[in-house]
Amino acid sequence: MPAQSAPLPRVLVTGANGFLGRHLVAELLRRGYPVRALVRPGGAAAGALPPLASLPIEVCELDLARVARKGELAAASGGCGAIIHAAALAQVNPARSRAVRAANLGGTEQAIALARAAGVGRFVYVGTANVFGFGSKARPGDETQPYAGRRYGLDYMDSKRAATDRVLAAVAREQLPAVLVHPTFMLGPGDARPTSGALLLELHAGRLPGYPMGGKNYVHVHDVAVATVNALTMGRVGESYILGNENLSYKEAFGLMAEILGVGPPRWPVLPPLASFYGVVCDLKARFTGRPAQVNSAMTSVANDGHYFTPQKARLELALPQTPVSQAVADAFAWFKSHGYVR
Repeated sequence: MPAQSAPLPRVLVTGANGFLGRHLVAELLRRGYPVRALVRPGGAAAGALPPLASLPIEVCELDLARVARKGELAAASGGCGAIIHAAALAQVNPARSRAVRAANLGGTEQAIALARAAGVGRFVYVGTANVFGFGSKARPGDETQPYAGRRYGLDYMDSKRAATDRVLAAVAREQLPAVLVHPTFMLGPGDARPTSGALLLELHAGRLPGYPMGGKNYVHVHDVAVATVNALTMGRVGESYILGNENLSYKEAFGLMAEILGVGPPRWPVLPPLASFYGVVCDLKARFTGRPAQVNSAMTSVANDGHYFTPQKARLELALPQTPVSQAVADAFAWFKSHGYVR
């Protein structure tokens, strides 16, 4: 009789109701993995459609931003052979936020505790490419470049760098079998809140008259999900992998998006001094009103820079797909239209 292959391990996915999390769940199910989705209390019905409870998975509710008891950790991760920790709070306005630090650093410490309680064989941490130093289009940043984001004063970037360091420390001190993946700017279908896809909605509505002088790396969310699930069996423990694709200036990116959306592109370049001045004005407005303004000075500083990266390492070691960014934009916009976000 032919030998039977070993059953696939149950995978615990934190942040399973998020933009990337839903794609991770779908990719895991496609490959036959049993899935347990971990979400905040009440989160099973939130996020993308359809709700998680309608999928053939287990759903567990636990707030990773607070310290959980050992019994809660054991109940959440028991029987799981792997964890994908994708839960995060990607808020950049206001720039400083206790909630962001608690979700991103505190939540990662809790996820490591989950891994410890279950004795998992693989822990995949989902970070962000912004924890590395960025470069130019000619010489894009990679996983060897030291963190350059501290200059901005954004708790999102700082907390993700601290969380990355915490995972690496657990690899070194506790033999945590972790692989770290770091997506760039993700676009694609299913961005229900929306997060990164809000850029397309603003562009379609004509609310982006100008473009900043920087740029960034873009990637299809499905490609990120594929490479992240690949990291359950591929990649090297303790190594980081940037999951990205195309480096585009904002002028190039907005022009590409506008063509696909069937609208005119932003016409006016916003030079760095003007962008920085506007950011300071927004900071003063937020301080006076007690509410975040449209942007802040940290966000305008980021927009003035070119956050360009190379995903070559992930292509080679995690078989990262490279769907054209134009397809990611088209898929995202089609999803928005089909779900009533655009009339």
